[in-house]
Amino acid sequence: MLFSESPEDPFALRHGASAVLDDHGIVVGWSAEAQELLGYPAKEVIGRAWQGFLIDARDLPVAQAAAEDAMSKGGWFGILPILHRDGRRVEMGFRARAVTRDGDGQEWLLVGAPAAEVIAWQRDRALLDGLYHRSPIGLVVHDPERRVLRINRAIAKASGIPADLPVGLPVREFLVDEDAGPAEERVRHVLETGEPLIFVEQSARTRHDPRRERFVSVSAFRMEDPSGRVLGVAETIEDVTERHRAQRRLTLLNEASARIGTSLDVTQTARELAEVAVQGLADYCSVDLLEPVTLGDEPAPGVVEPLVRVALQPPERRVPFQEGEMVLLLPESSQARCLTERRPILEPSLALRPEWYAMDPRRIEMASGLGVHSLIAVPLMARGLVLGIVSLWRSRHSEPFEDGDAAVAQEFASRAAVCIDNARRFTQQQSAALTLQRSLLPSAASDLPAVEVACRYLPASGEPGIGGDWFDVIPLSGARVALVVGDVVGHGIHAAASMGRLRAAVRTLASLDLEPDEVVARLDDLVSLLAAEREANADGDRSTDEGVLGATCLYAVYDPVSRNCSMARAGHPAPVLSTPEGQVTVLDLPSGPPLGLGGLPFETYEIDVPEGSLLTLYTDGLLQARNGDIDPAVERLCDRLSHPAEPLDRACHSVVGAMLPTDHLPSDDVALLIARTQVLPPENVASWQLPLEATSAARARELTSAKLDEWGLTELVFTTELVASELVTNTYRYAAGPVTLRLIRTQSLICEVSDTSHTSPHLRRALSTDEGGRGLFLVAQLTERWGTRYTHDGKTVWTEQLLPPA
Repeated sequence: MLFSESPEDPFALRHGASAVLDDHGIVVGWSAEAQELLGYPAKEVIGRAWQGFLIDARDLPVAQAAAEDAMSKGGWFGILPILHRDGRRVEMGFRARAVTRDGDGQEWLLVGAPAAEVIAWQRDRALLDGLYHRSPIGLVVHDPERRVLRINRAIAKASGIPADLPVGLPVREFLVDEDAGPAEERVRHVLETGEPLIFVEQSARTRHDPRRERFVSVSAFRMEDPSGRVLGVAETIEDVTERHRAQRRLTLLNEASARIGTSLDVTQTARELAEVAVQGLADYCSVDLLEPVTLGDEPAPGVVEPLVRVALQPPERRVPFQEGEMVLLLPESSQARCLTERRPILEPSLALRPEWYAMDPRRIEMASGLGVHSLIAVPLMARGLVLGIVSLWRSRHSEPFEDGDAAVAQEFASRAAVCIDNARRFTQQQSAALTLQRSLLPSAASDLPAVEVACRYLPASGEPGIGGDWFDVIPLSGARVALVVGDVVGHGIHAAASMGRLRAAVRTLASLDLEPDEVVARLDDLVSLLAAEREANADGDRSTDEGVLGATCLYAVYDPVSRNCSMARAGHPAPVLSTPEGQVTVLDLPSGPPLGLGGLPFETYEIDVPEGSLLTLYTDGLLQARNGDIDPAVERLCDRLSHPAEPLDRACHSVVGAMLPTDHLPSDDVALLIARTQVLPPENVASWQLPLEATSAARARELTSAKLDEWGLTELVFTTELVASELVTNTYRYAAGPVTLRLIRTQSLICEVSDTSHTSPHLRRALSTDEGGRGLFLVAQLTERWGTRYTHDGKTVWTEQLLPPA
């Protein structure tokens, strides 16, 4: 047979159009396929010259040139336009070959097919040839017994096996045993199911280079003949090692961004860095930080030791240097050069040297047992300062580090360095803020006649930082006491400083004996003023958070004489009252807006409190410490406060234990203040109503003298008579309505004169020529303290004197 009869060959005699020409170009044979393709029956063409009816006059030169070429070479192949019987021009591909006939003559056999089919056939042959000889993508053909029939040059180059080796090699001749199993299973699956595989990625190591791990993308399909008989499996294998490594490095960087810096703790951040490194880049990783960095201090420029190992992964005891150990580096070591030159050091092929571990033979022996052979040392730098170093090792079963690995190590080390520096600075700021917070909070409350108090303050966990929660117990005139709890919005040193400013303002306002709603209203004005100052000082820079942005506050005043408690709040949680009978109530006083909104009113809530009751004030961190669900938290708080006779320190401990998690600090500051109310005995309080007449001063002296003699305070009779007389006289001269004189004996002697006037007396220095104006001056000189407080019905001028020693 002269030509291939492959079904795909357009020149096969059973498919192509054929004709036979003699030496003069006369048609002597014409096939049925030619008749079907060109429309000429055999009887019309036999005996005619082929140029006369098959070639258009315009194409005659081209046809004549092809004929001459064929005669000179004994054959020809090409494309010619041929005339169809209906006059159409048909592009056809031809093969022409000279055939010797009996005798001394020769004939020409022409086989033709449509040009499109010929071109497609040529393209397929070129593609097949390219797949085996020029394609960069590997090609493997397996027989039905899963033996390798043929490989192309790409596979031959990668595997080290010549492409012309005899057929029948098993896959295990190409791949190491652990990689050959999945490859054979993949071929078996395609053979049995006929399901193709598309771009399946897997690792592969060849027997030619077993240490080098490659990643390939495999596609496979089952081969069948026209009858459906299985001929084998064809696989295309593309080496995607670089793409896979690039993707893995990118994934590692993304993971590093998500996992490094989740906390503001220096050691935890270093451990996160080491954990990320050993999961995708190295077999061993250590992080060594300069000692000042571990303490939250800023390292000195140019100083690169001493180093402390703060993280090691995996944490094996046989690895040189454990966490917490000091690390000493000799000048010639790779890590020392990394720190002094402030650049990454890559050693792909690393020979063990004594300077690795400060010439410690024991540590060198440990490293030798691990089989480490490649090192990357990267400095941890932030803001131009060296904070430490991260060291990455690969052991005997891994490939050496490459430049791409060093670039990735430097990238996530840079990110980690910023996180470590932020954690270091936060630790420093947290320590300063906590110190400031502690110094601004009150010390243990002294013995007060009105209440017995116990308090707790718990700072927030490290992440949010110190907040602005505070409490205070302020003695007031008339043996009363003010109980205050507040919460400044925000965390950090600015919140602590703002808390101190507000606490000082509350103490100043409390000394004026204002009503609770007025105290809160003036605090609201102050917060608004401070916020305005912050806006003005910021000058458009929002990078700092100075000043007060907002706050909440609860201010309560308890009178041990009347048992009355008046309070007002600005957006703060309501207090809890526990009566001696064990009844616990969350007081429903008007909430009021948070401080700083401005222009909204506040209301005073009053309640009579039985002696021995517990009044509990707290910040919202106490209720939100566990899961943020307020109602169950309030119920739990009330349950813990249902035993009012319990010692206050024990009650505070019980509340903290029930409300706060035991395994970690709360996410917000917590301030807790519990006060047990006390009532002054009736025999320690004396009150008289005096008429507004000239004899009232004398009457006041008589009553005062008699009561002080009864109390055994004879030493204070003269002074107290003078004080009472002067205050009553001023009332007679400048006020109106009835006058009330009251004496209270506590740790001091309190003298109060009340009237219905809101005019406040003023202290002045009388001239030597003045006949009066010295009374209030004498009162101020003879007493420890004095002042004026206003009520809805008038005012009260009060004084305090220290009791004589017992």
